[in-house]
Amino acid sequence: MADDASAIARDTLAKEARERAYSTPLKDFDVSNIEHFTSDTHWPWFERLRREDPVHYCADSPYGAYWSVTKFQDIVAVDSNHEVFSSSAEIGGIMIADAKESRAESSFIGLDPPDHDDQRRVVTPTFSSTSMAQMEPLIRSRAAAILDELPVGETFDFVDKVSVELTSQMLATLFDYPFDQRRNLVKLSDMALSGPTQAEMTMEEMVARQEEFMPLIMPFIGLWNERKDGPTANDLISLLSHDPATRKNDTPELYLGNLMLLTVAGSDTTRHSITGALMAFQDYPDAYDRLRANPALLDSAVPEIVRWQSPVAHMRRTATQDTELGGKAIKKGDRVIMWYVSGNRDDEVIADADRFIIDRERPRQHVAFGFGIHRCVGNRLAEMQLRVVWEEILRRFERIEVVGEPGRLQSNFVKGYTALPVRIVA
Repeated sequence: MADDASAIARDTLAKEARERAYSTPLKDFDVSNIEHFTSDTHWPWFERLRREDPVHYCADSPYGAYWSVTKFQDIVAVDSNHEVFSSSAEIGGIMIADAKESRAESSFIGLDPPDHDDQRRVVTPTFSSTSMAQMEPLIRSRAAAILDELPVGETFDFVDKVSVELTSQMLATLFDYPFDQRRNLVKLSDMALSGPTQAEMTMEEMVARQEEFMPLIMPFIGLWNERKDGPTANDLISLLSHDPATRKNDTPELYLGNLMLLTVAGSDTTRHSITGALMAFQDYPDAYDRLRANPALLDSAVPEIVRWQSPVAHMRRTATQDTELGGKAIKKGDRVIMWYVSGNRDDEVIADADRFIIDRERPRQHVAFGFGIHRCVGNRLAEMQLRVVWEEILRRFERIEVVGEPGRLQSNFVKGYTALPVRIVA
């Protein structure tokens, strides 16, 4: 990182993690351990599983027993077969921790067809190519304004000043959410994805979390009630509140699920990939220099950034019937975890997968956005925001140096950052 001591400490940590990963019996592997992700030492654990046991059964974890699917093609097979591998929140949902939600409470990502298809259709036009073209000038002007206010020669938090600010502004626009409260959307996303599960919390901790959560979610209820009987508009809340597929029953449980999903999806891929790109450029400074000399390389660099960061570390499915995967017998009701973060380092499919290569021949050959009916609905928006912000950074700054260790999200679901100290070279 910024100095020799940090680099030595990081190398020591990586060496110790590799020794543990290769000395631990496979039967004792639990790759869901959040400490693997907060310390960025998950890599050798998944490397060993890909080599020795790519569809691996963990009999005991804080979440219960689960299967780890770690190779690219196996992940595609699971993600593309929603009939055998269900996302339904009624039987588990999309995260390794059980969702425990009824169909009426779930967002559309936690539904199977036909309900999933009916509800996803409502928001799809927002993320069309036409909509992206209309949004790009606004994103560019906002990115430019954010970057022009950054201090030069001083240490600041890149996550706070750039990644969070840009994505919170974009989310507020998509929802037509009060602009002065936009950072509540990011707080809401982080609270939903990080920290202990309900099973791990005391009653007092659950009450405290609920008290912190409710002020963030209440504005959505007011906005929904205000717009559901108002004139039609193109913001996401208006679209969801006017369409019968997403308005049925008109209960907070139903619409808050979809609004939470879009908040998380609209924030995390872009926010953490913007920061992840800077981390990659720190380790591959020649890549940054090449992009400054030839910004057209961003066409391939942007999907490579998404692959490299893999902001969504995993997605979960639940088997609806007995089946076989990778020579292993999966039983009906089994929890099946697709580790996107591992599939994106599968060197049998992605050449030199452990290297950050900005001019890959097939840069979109990755699983970061998923496959099948649940493929990320906002992938175009995520890539466009990444491209625009890095175009504007490259125009302005010869180098942005990382000068300290990053803060990482306490999550095994989203691989993200809470802070990153940097300095713009004068």
